[in-house]
Amino acid sequence: MIELPVVPANQQTRKPDWLRVKLPTGKEYAHVRGLVDDHKLHTICESGNCPNMGECWGAGTATFMILGNICTRSCSFCAVATGRPLAVDTDEPNRVANSVKLMQVKHCVITSVDRDDLKDGGSIIWAETINAIRQQSPGTTLETLLPDFRGNWDNLALVLATRPEVVSHNLETVRRLTREVRIQAKYDRSLEALKHISQAGLRTKSGIMLGLGETEADVLEAMDDLLTAGVQILTLGQYLQPTRSHHPVVDWIHPDQFAFYKEVGLSKGFRYVESGPLVRSSYHAEKHLFEI
Repeated sequence: MIELPVVPANQQTRKPDWLRVKLPTGKEYAHVRGLVDDHKLHTICESGNCPNMGECWGAGTATFMILGNICTRSCSFCAVATGRPLAVDTDEPNRVANSVKLMQVKHCVITSVDRDDLKDGGSIIWAETINAIRQQSPGTTLETLLPDFRGNWDNLALVLATRPEVVSHNLETVRRLTREVRIQAKYDRSLEALKHISQAGLRTKSGIMLGLGETEADVLEAMDDLLTAGVQILTLGQYLQPTRSHHPVVDWIHPDQFAFYKEVGLSKGFRYVESGPLVRSSYHAEKHLFEI
């Protein structure tokens, strides 16, 4: 295989031109901004410093983050705050459902922090949130980006029983870099979580960040592992360092390399591959439901 170009980050301090994004503006963006503030909602768009927030919010959509905005894990890539989370907000499912109804969301994406402090890993709130949305907005389809629940598959099963249209769990990085990038996570545990999702008969999705120091061979190995676990939808995007204390960007991956990975992924058997520098797990999520 021919290696396509990357740009070593240590040779280029500023972001390449292909990573420029528009500032969030417009009437629809302001409308979503107001709803998020008024209903005290946490979105991964904000907590994760997503580069697509302006585009997605401008289109009237957002990815909701439940179970608070403080994570019990300290992954070196993630901008979400780490520490001791606040008590579970039992009214959160209703508030999220109310907002989905107000926003007239057709396809809703939900994620959460890791709640390793809870016996149920947050699975009860997860199930209640999905059920509340279904009750208030029966026409809304759902994608859930789930944690690994520390390998407690009974907790995972509680969420899967609600039958979201798409269920995602991100592998985040390749096997070789997992200990460095996802300190409290395990590569094989993530694959096992994805296998449980697939075996439940649900549309299964995962994502990987590039530019953390992986090789092309690492990425292709991860693709094979994901396919073996039953993953149908794959997202690939450029890692962006949230702060100087986070994992550095090792490479800026050229759009041509992303195009190459998309072609390879589809040829290997993924039913849908979203691959590009600005791609994030929930980017164009509605296509992952309707276009495969």
